[in-house]
Amino acid sequence: MIFEIHSKDPGSKARAGKLVTGHGEILTPIFMPVGTAGTVKGVHQRELTEDVAAQIILGNTYHLYLRPGLEILEKAGGLHQFNGWSRPILTDSGGYQVFSLKEIRKITEEGVFFNSHIDGSRHLFTPEYVMDIQRVIGGDIIMAFDECPPYPCDYRYAEKSMHLTHRWLSRCVERIRTTEPKYGHHQSLFPIVQGSVYRDLREQSAEYIAAREQDGNAIGGLSVGEPAEDMYRMIEVVNAILPENKPRYLMGVGTPENILEGIALGIDMFDCVMPTRNARNGMLFTTQGIINIRNKKWEDDFSPIDAELGGYVSTFYSKAYLKHLVKCQELLAAQIASIHNLRFYLWLVGEARKHILAGDFAAWKDAAVKKLMTRL
Repeated sequence: MIFEIHSKDPGSKARAGKLVTGHGEILTPIFMPVGTAGTVKGVHQRELTEDVAAQIILGNTYHLYLRPGLEILEKAGGLHQFNGWSRPILTDSGGYQVFSLKEIRKITEEGVFFNSHIDGSRHLFTPEYVMDIQRVIGGDIIMAFDECPPYPCDYRYAEKSMHLTHRWLSRCVERIRTTEPKYGHHQSLFPIVQGSVYRDLREQSAEYIAAREQDGNAIGGLSVGEPAEDMYRMIEVVNAILPENKPRYLMGVGTPENILEGIALGIDMFDCVMPTRNARNGMLFTTQGIINIRNKKWEDDFSPIDAELGGYVSTFYSKAYLKHLVKCQELLAAQIASIHNLRFYLWLVGEARKHILAGDFAAWKDAAVKKLMTRL
């Protein structure tokens, strides 16, 4: 994997770059739509490519391991062949999903024992096995297996969890070092910085992760309930230590404001279910602000969803028509809203990149946050 930095913003720590993988180039900063079970919910691959303009999507190790299972994925030739997506894929390690299954999992030094949320069957994820699973899935970027501590948690728990994540990382690195990709393209391992909201732990973790000298690095354990100010503070602490010449990925974040503030602090990559999940509940992100399409005020608004955003879906369908579809609980409503919101998120990082290259990102960001987070 190759990562190049094209420009740095003089008024912030934002940077624009390019990440090159076996399945194509990714211009950064970038937002990655979440395709948990091998699909971005309700969105065809053609729409992801043409209307959304996604450059990379996510697949999830936990969900793909359970369904369709490793045998089917390997027979298909990996996730790229299985779902027909020819551009880069990042695979999450499943650590966050295991974290969310706190009632039906047990964390040990060996790994995590858990019960399937589908049929209750018992499984064990070790760092080595998670690397093997991601080899089978075939992602271009694969994540180390980590423990994501809850928020809030006390210092002792956060410290213990961080050291466990570090020990697991050593096992992940060794497994990747001693195995080969299955489908002929390079797979880059990204370690994950943990440490909750404790500055010294985040510093220790960032130093440990940086010393492993992998292709890129991630920041996990944020956007799990802590105040936004704490999240930004931890990002700043970590990015002061992580190497500048490697991509930095902030996991599971977030709102348009979170993304722009993260870019200003030196983050290159983001993912979040928010654009699609909120779309299914009638919340639209637009270039003018946030719309709750369920509100009565939109029922006779025949203007496009967002004329300034461009794209077929956002300019073809009216707010009134989408409100009608939502009220009738038509499946098309969720599809239109999801495509629109994803296009907005890709537009957002694209605009950020333009302003970084122009050297005026910091000033643009402050005005953009105020406008984009306004409730219409």
